[in-house]
Amino acid sequence: MAIKPILMHPAWRQGDLTPWGGERLRALYGKNPPGDRAGESLELSAIPGLESRDEAGKTLTELISQLGSRLTGSGVGAPFPLLIKLIDARERLSVQVHPDDAYAKERHGKLGKNEAWHILDAQPGTRLVLGLREGTGIKQLEAAALRGAATEGLLREVAVRAGETYYIPAGTVHAIGGGITLYEIQQSSDVTYRLYDWGRVDARGQGRELHLQDSLAVAKPGSRPDAARPVTLSKDATGARERLLDTPYFQLDRLVGCDGLRLAPDLERFSALTAFAPMRLRWLGGEMHLKAAQTALLPADGYPLEVYGEAALLASPAVR
Repeated sequence: MAIKPILMHPAWRQGDLTPWGGERLRALYGKNPPGDRAGESLELSAIPGLESRDEAGKTLTELISQLGSRLTGSGVGAPFPLLIKLIDARERLSVQVHPDDAYAKERHGKLGKNEAWHILDAQPGTRLVLGLREGTGIKQLEAAALRGAATEGLLREVAVRAGETYYIPAGTVHAIGGGITLYEIQQSSDVTYRLYDWGRVDARGQGRELHLQDSLAVAKPGSRPDAARPVTLSKDATGARERLLDTPYFQLDRLVGCDGLRLAPDLERFSALTAFAPMRLRWLGGEMHLKAAQTALLPADGYPLEVYGEAALLASPAVR
């Protein structure tokens, strides 16, 4: 028998862990974080201590142990490859850079971090840091980083708007600006190098830890991402499906105006559907209702589905 879609409940990073977090996930989508300054809702996560869970309270790791490749797919190996978050940046985040797989494995025994952002909401004038300004080299970045605030003059800032999608390859210097709410998909890794934190200090006058040596070792000054160009995969009376990204690590599609849009299971890989309006998934003998900003894990050995609702993102890992 096929496996039904699994409604996942998020883990949260908030409070002192995300001092830049806010209340937009609650205001926009009715999310109910357990505390204040909720910066991240980890919708699909196998990160130890921050795992998402099903309705019975089983962690994602426990579900994988129970269902194996029927859940993840024959083409998906260990460790679990994806991490999906919703991020609310009331204030701008630190300037960061992530390692690739080779560097992360050597230094930490973990996956690297290639990621992507889909902008859900952007206040007027908000910007992302997406790389360094043209002509900036690693020696200039190193000298500026060692001087502190001088880093700001080297950053490439880009105005953004809701609906845009950006792929952030490992090695890209980047930051999320204040006033932005976004969906993030990335390799399942918690390895982050903080290059600069805008001179912020806590109540004790202490700044957050920086990782200058690692940041400079992995930074790629020539990486300056632009917004992705969606490609329409299908469009008919049942709805539209657009390919936002197709990377070596994951694919990301947007589903719009669904009225019976069909999704076939893929025995090689799972998918994760995150709704951004009330949605309904229907299959032979059952259905599931999703509220806005809820995520359903679609098993590889799942049912063919019909999707109803206005807007969702559908993520899948690359097949090994």
